Amino acid sequence: MNQKSFASSADLADKEQTLEILGDGIYALTAEGDPNVGAIEGEDFLVCFEAMATPVAAREWLTKLREHTDKPVRYLVLSHYHAVRTLGASAFDADIIVAHENTRALIAERGKQDWASEFARMPRLAKSPESVPGLTWPTLTFSDRLTIDLGGERGDLVLRYCGRGHTEGDIVAWLPRHRILYAGDLVEAQAALYTGDAFHRDWATSTLDKIRTFDASVLIGGRGAVTHGRSAVNAAIDQTRNFLTVLLHEVSSVYAAGGTLKEAFERTHAALSPQYGKWPIFEHCLPFDVSRAWDELSGVERPVIWTAERDREVWDQLA
Repeated sequence: MNQKSFASSADLADKEQTLEILGDGIYALTAEGDPNVGAIEGEDFLVCFEAMATPVAAREWLTKLREHTDKPVRYLVLSHYHAVRTLGASAFDADIIVAHENTRALIAERGKQDWASEFARMPRLAKSPESVPGLTWPTLTFSDRLTIDLGGERGDLVLRYCGRGHTEGDIVAWLPRHRILYAGDLVEAQAALYTGDAFHRDWATSTLDKIRTFDASVLIGGRGAVTHGRSAVNAAIDQTRNFLTVLLHEVSSVYAAGGTLKEAFERTHAALSPQYGKWPIFEHCLPFDVSRAWDELSGVERPVIWTAERDREVWDQLA
């Protein structure tokens, strides 16, 4: 029997990238639903946010950034542990690689499996996979908050842990002086959510509540266009919360009625697709999202490790 290809495996065309300058020395690179990255200039150094999937992909981003600044990268901030966010780190030659303490633990526990899983499911993002020298290890971790003095008149960059969400180690980067928030995959702007490693209840409630309290004027989510204006930022947060709430409701209803995982997937797909179905990575993510929600309802507190073999098993069952 022929196996069905992963939804993203045939998505091989390059995406048009957009580099936005959001303020003096504040950058965001977006690309039609691909993972977003950013950079913030300190007085005599750079802080880069996210590392991309491979050093080759990261160097392409750095080439664009070098058209605007030649400052060295002192800090590379990783929002969470997923391979497409971390494995390009060697290209930055950063003095310090920063992440939450839970992210470092997750890399140790499941980084190799996630590497194999993500590169198999999303081959276009894994540009020149042979260029990855190995797992990326943070050299500085924190539990709640870390403040980076940008020097001169540039103010501070505040890294915050807002609670469990997309993973149990996601962090955001906040520029209070400019009211600009790099939210990572905790918020998506007109892009579907991947929740295969998620803590749905925490994410949909307390974690997003904390993100909303920043009252940001500009938000760079994990995917999708940069969001400008407080009403649009709140709409992006609400869109993320709604995806999670509908997902949980539909899966819970089927689970409580004694239904099957396949039924839960079909019901959730029908409920979400009118609003989210045409947005990037919806079909790619939903089988894994529903599977994780089903596990949570079954009492599996921490996500089961996603391996390439488990990916294939879930995809063949639900997609």
